[in-house]
Amino acid sequence: MSNTMYNKMWHQTQEALTSLLDKESQKMMEPHQNQVFIFQMLATFYIKYVQIFRNLENVYDQIVHPQKRILIRKILDGVMGRILELKNEMVELELTEFHYFDDLLQDLKLAPQQLDIPIPKYFLKEKLEVIKEREKILAQILANTGFDATDKKYPVRAIPLEEAIKVIQVAERARQGRLRAMFMKQIFLQEYRARQAKILGEKIADAGAAALRIQKVWRGFQQSKKAEREREEEMIFLGMNPPPLFNEVGATIIEAEKVTHMRDKVQMKHEEDYRGALVTIKDDLKLTEGPDIKENLQEQIRRWFIECRNLTGTFPDYPREEEGGSAIIFSNKTPQQVIEDMIANQEEKETNKKKKKEKKPKTAKKEKEKNETKEKNKEEDEGWKMSPSIFLHTMEEGSNVYKDVWKNKDESWNFYQDYDPEMIKEEKRKELESEIRVQVDELMRQELKNLKLAVNREKELPVKTGRKKGGKKKNKRKKGKKGKMGKKDKDLTADRTIESLYKELVEEGLLIQALKVNLSDYIGEYSYLGTTLRQVSIEPMPSLLDVRQLVTLYGVLPLGSAAVHKKAPLVKSLLLAGPSGVGKKMLVHAICTETGANLFNLSATNIAGKYPGNSGLQMMLHVVFKVARQLQPSVVWIGDAEKTFYKKVPNSEREKLLRGLIYYLSWEPGRKLPLLAKLLH
Repeated sequence: MSNTMYNKMWHQTQEALTSLLDKESQKMMEPHQNQVFIFQMLATFYIKYVQIFRNLENVYDQIVHPQKRILIRKILDGVMGRILELKNEMVELELTEFHYFDDLLQDLKLAPQQLDIPIPKYFLKEKLEVIKEREKILAQILANTGFDATDKKYPVRAIPLEEAIKVIQVAERARQGRLRAMFMKQIFLQEYRARQAKILGEKIADAGAAALRIQKVWRGFQQSKKAEREREEEMIFLGMNPPPLFNEVGATIIEAEKVTHMRDKVQMKHEEDYRGALVTIKDDLKLTEGPDIKENLQEQIRRWFIECRNLTGTFPDYPREEEGGSAIIFSNKTPQQVIEDMIANQEEKETNKKKKKEKKPKTAKKEKEKNETKEKNKEEDEGWKMSPSIFLHTMEEGSNVYKDVWKNKDESWNFYQDYDPEMIKEEKRKELESEIRVQVDELMRQELKNLKLAVNREKELPVKTGRKKGGKKKNKRKKGKKGKMGKKDKDLTADRTIESLYKELVEEGLLIQALKVNLSDYIGEYSYLGTTLRQVSIEPMPSLLDVRQLVTLYGVLPLGSAAVHKKAPLVKSLLLAGPSGVGKKMLVHAICTETGANLFNLSATNIAGKYPGNSGLQMMLHVVFKVARQLQPSVVWIGDAEKTFYKKVPNSEREKLLRGLIYYLSWEPGRKLPLLAKLLH
């Protein structure tokens, strides 16, 4: 599709988002008591946000304008976070992670596939080089140490000689039996043909009967082929069989892939040009407009000095750098407005002091009355209210920027959708002004000091900060608390680099290479009767699609986006339970593939015997979490988690563990057998 089409899609999505934000802001203020109505409202918002998220993800992936992409990315992260917030609200309301929207999908006339949450492609695009470099290092370490998963050798069980001879005899006798059966079949067929030839040889051959027989066989064959073809067409029509060219890639798909690849290149080129323009335009502004900005600021501040002295009789105190300097004084205000504000603030302070002296004894009574009225109001307004959202503000900011800048912007001149230099100039002017203001503030502070000395014969006395009684004691107490509570953990590997720790974990088999599996490969169908079954008080069995949705929401989105991970409701761990073969390991590897995360295997069978003792366990956890924090994102996988909590290891599990350890110790260099002896005892 063209740039115009993606721009149009973005405008439509933004309009839908603004209308949804307006509706949600109205509903948030209203208390509700009907739980069914609350869930319907939350589910409707959730579904609509998912539709917006799907469109925004597609737009962000394909649009090439760098400044538009910055805004779309901000809104996209906000929508992702809001989806997670709504999911959390539904979980707290229904006390279950699985929710079914089949009735709402029918009302909104949406297909279940439109509820599927996509994984943003920028999760991998933005750190593709880092992931490739990490994979190279991991493969090199595995190859050097002989731990390459592709060349993994499995143990061979030795059997006695008598048993081996018996196995060979059974196989050989079976082979001879098959050959004898084929030979006897051939003899039988030869005899049968000879008998038939004798019987038919006596009769006179009829050409018509022969033709009729051939015709009968041919028509039967043709009709069976036709029926088979019609059956295949019917199965394809019903969607039970794939079409004939299902596995072949069509010409249109190949062309679309070429276009997307080309757009990716254009995106990268425009991003590089935009980054370069940020530097060059700022330097040009510093040369051309920097001196004028400096003079204007100095004149503005000098005028403020003079007008303040004319009105109050003294020069004002210059704001400190920590408070923001002159930026606080002249934030969208004229010097006269600033002076009026100063006079008004002084009058307010004086009146407040008088009121405090007069109304000190009455404050306690008023506070009690206020608390009582608040409690009454709470009792009256009892009902469910939506919890405040962190991401609504970011989405509203993004939509406001869209309305002010991009909604009615004429881009007829920008056919190639390159950066807009005028917008960069506006941004860099503000940055340049703030930088120059810091320099001007230093100069004007000195100038104000000189004016006070020259005109008013005043000397600036250092401001004394008064101390409260017992301040030292309080500080001592605070220090004592910090010493106990805020004590940092010791770095057990302070003298080692991250590279060496990374290599150690790979050699020990704790950091493994994730399999290349996409989450879309976890194929499952939507649960179409979930709401109907719940209405009859039957809890439906979650489908594979529901599991995939939860893994995407709780595992992939927070790991892929740093903004979502910081602000969204955080789910620190996931429990994947089920029988063997349902895809638990596949989901773990899929999370790592979709987000480019490191995979640490801390399963009981994997860590057994590698870091013995409490100190070894502490060191292992320290190294794992240190590397995981440095090389984010990271996934810690504990397979067969119930084995970690065994009080007494079953005999079957112990035998498996010992076999694995024997094999592990037999081929890994540097290991000693006394460790195995200890485990055997």
